[in-house]
Amino acid sequence: MSIQTTMAEPPAKTSADATTAQKPSGELKRLRQLALAAIVPVTMLVVWDVMVRWTGTRLVPSPSGVAVMMWDFAFGGIYDDAYSKSLPIHFWKSVQRVYGGFLLAAAAGIPLGLMIGRIPLLRALLDPTLSLLRPIPVTAWLPLSMIFFGLGPKSAIFLVFLGAFYPILLNTIFGVRSVDPRLFEAAEMLGCNGSRLFRSVVFPAALPSIFNGLRLGAGFAWILIVVGEMTGVPEGLGAVIMDGRTLSRTDLVITGMIIIGITGFVSDRILLWINNYFLRWSPQHHA
Repeated sequence: MSIQTTMAEPPAKTSADATTAQKPSGELKRLRQLALAAIVPVTMLVVWDVMVRWTGTRLVPSPSGVAVMMWDFAFGGIYDDAYSKSLPIHFWKSVQRVYGGFLLAAAAGIPLGLMIGRIPLLRALLDPTLSLLRPIPVTAWLPLSMIFFGLGPKSAIFLVFLGAFYPILLNTIFGVRSVDPRLFEAAEMLGCNGSRLFRSVVFPAALPSIFNGLRLGAGFAWILIVVGEMTGVPEGLGAVIMDGRTLSRTDLVITGMIIIGITGFVSDRILLWINNYFLRWSPQHHA
């Protein structure tokens, strides 16, 4: 009499088990990305600290000195001077000027870029003039901005507008010019023309380039806020940097630079998130 033994097969993994098994890998991937992103900043801080200690210079503060200045700038209680606990007001004034100029540049550059890219007559009329004005540095407009708008925030907003306008305009034109002509032909065959053609074909097809222009424009807006706040405004991150230069307060200058850099980075991440949301239909343009 033979005895037949059977081995129980292991139960198949459920979808919940598979999902649980995948989670650590996703978390490890995010941790790896954060670690890689931190390598360069940490290395720069270490080199900065070593060089300050090695040279013994008093002109450039150490990272710890800048950290103390940043704390006092934000919360006060250390130096008790005019800049203690003044970050909120300076930050808010700069944000108003940066995004005021940036939004004006987007409101002017996107519609104009769509029309120049699509209408040959308008392109022939405006392209030479825009190509002539574009290489002029924004700093060259500083005296004229103060004549046109006077001393104060309006001049700063105008200079930020100029810096952000051209990247947005040129990327929008490029996006429209890069659309496959067969899309226009197919849309016209289906009865789509005029303003509907712009809404249904031109704008969606140019959207990846438009977002590239917006990201570049936002970056230039934060770059130019220092120039914009050289127009006699008493408050703002650019004004703080200029005051730090005048007073030989290098720690104050670096503090303003770091805050502008962090804010610009956050602005870019927000635009990238909006880009990914509106371009979720286009995997190749999903950053």
